[in-house]
Amino acid sequence: MKLWGGRFSEDTNQLVLQYTSSIGFDVRLLPYDIRGSIAHARMLATSGIITPEESRSIIDGLEGILRDYEAGQVEFRLDDEDVHMNVERILTERIGQVAGKLHTARSRNDQVALDMHLWARDAVKALIDGVRKLQQALVEAAEAHLDVIVPGFTHLQRAQPILLAHHFLAYVWMLLRDERRLRGVLDEIDQMPLGAAALAGTTFPISREAVAEELGFSRLYENSLDAVSDRDYLLGLLFACATIMTHLSRLCEELVLWSSEEFGWIELSDAYATGSSIMPQKKNPDVPELVRGKTGRVYGHLIALFTVLKGLPLAYNKDLQEDKEGVFDAVDTVLPALELLAGSIQTMRIKRDRLARAFVSDFSNATDLADYLVRLGLPFREAHAVVGQLVSDAIGKGTNLAGLALTDMQARCPLIQEDVYDVLPERAVIEARASRGGTAPSAVRLQLALIKEQCGLS
Repeated sequence: MKLWGGRFSEDTNQLVLQYTSSIGFDVRLLPYDIRGSIAHARMLATSGIITPEESRSIIDGLEGILRDYEAGQVEFRLDDEDVHMNVERILTERIGQVAGKLHTARSRNDQVALDMHLWARDAVKALIDGVRKLQQALVEAAEAHLDVIVPGFTHLQRAQPILLAHHFLAYVWMLLRDERRLRGVLDEIDQMPLGAAALAGTTFPISREAVAEELGFSRLYENSLDAVSDRDYLLGLLFACATIMTHLSRLCEELVLWSSEEFGWIELSDAYATGSSIMPQKKNPDVPELVRGKTGRVYGHLIALFTVLKGLPLAYNKDLQEDKEGVFDAVDTVLPALELLAGSIQTMRIKRDRLARAFVSDFSNATDLADYLVRLGLPFREAHAVVGQLVSDAIGKGTNLAGLALTDMQARCPLIQEDVYDVLPERAVIEARASRGGTAPSAVRLQLALIKEQCGLS
C-alpha cells in the first residue's frame, strides 16, 4: 500500500508497516488528538486560513468521531500507521475532502507533541490525586495509633523505640515530596508546542496564542525545533514515577515483614491479600510484593527514554515514537499501586497485643541509659562502654537492662542510682525524644499538624 503520495513508487513493505505503526498503543491519545484538532480548526477559521463553514464541518466531524470512539464504535487500521492518520482517514470518510484542510499549518511532529502534553497533564493530575489518597490513609493510620510503640530499626536491627505514628508519617513526608515533584512536572508540561509544524514553524498567519488559551496552556514553546523534539517533561514524569515507586517499594517491604509471623505486627485485610493454591493456612501479601516487584519496570522505562534521547539530533526523529509505551506503562503501574496501598493501609489491623510484648527482651533503651550516665557527668564514649558491658551482663543473666539489679549496675558504674529505672521503660524512652521531628507524642502531634497543613489534608 502506498501511504505517502507521489514521492513513493513502491508499496510499503508490510513488515515495515507493522514495525513502524504505533496505532496499537497511541490509540489512547485519540481524545487528546481530537481536542487539539478542534482547537486548531477553530484557530484556522478565526485566522482566515479556512472558512467558518469548513471549520464547523471539521469540528462536527471530529466530535462525532470522539463520541463513536467512547462508544467503542471506531475501527482503526494498521495501514494508517498511527492515531493521527487514522483520525484523518475517518474524518475524510465522513465529511469528504474538506477534512484535508485540517492539517494546514501543522505537522504530525507538533501534533503528537501536543497530544502527549495534553495526556501527560491529565496523567500527572491523576498521580497527584493518588498520592494524596495514600497520604490521607497514612495520616489517618497515624492518628489512630498515636499510643502504639514499635521497635525502630537501623540495619534491620533493633535500635530505639518509636511511635508507630512516627513511622507512618515518615512516608507522608516522602509522598509530599513526590507531590511537589509532580507539580513541578505540571509546570514543565505547561507550554504549547502546536504551531512549530515539522520543525521550522509555518508560513500561515496562525495564532498559537489562541490555541494555547483554548487548551489551557499558559505559555508557548518559543523555539520550533525545541517544541517538536522536547521530551524533558516525560523524563520528569518518569523520574517522578520512579521515585514514587521507590517510596512505595520501601513501604511494601515493611508491610511484607510486619505481616509475617516472625514480626506479627499487622494483619492485612482479606480484601487485600491472597491465598495459596496448596497451603490452606497461607495469607500472602501479594499486593505489596507486586508493587515492590513492579518498581523495576518503572526504573527501566526511565532509563529507556534517557537512552532514546541521548543521541538524537534536532529535530524530530522516529526514535521519539519510543517515548510513549514506557510512559504509558509507568503511569498505568503507579496509579493502581497508589490506590491499592491506600486501601491496604486503611483496612489493615495493627496487632496491639503482639506489639505490647515487643520489648520484653529488648535493649533498644540502651542509648537512654548512656544519656543518663552523661547527665551524671560521664563522657559519652565512656558511658557508651559502660552500657555495652551492662547489655552483656543482662544477656548473660537472661534478662534486659531493666531486669538488672541496682547493685549489678553500680558494679559497672557507681554513679548509677535508683532513678535509673525511671528512664528505661519504652514509654519513657519515647517521651524523652521531644526535640522537633522526634518521636515523642508531643513532637509527633506537632508533626501531624504540620503535615496536614502542608498537604492540605483534613
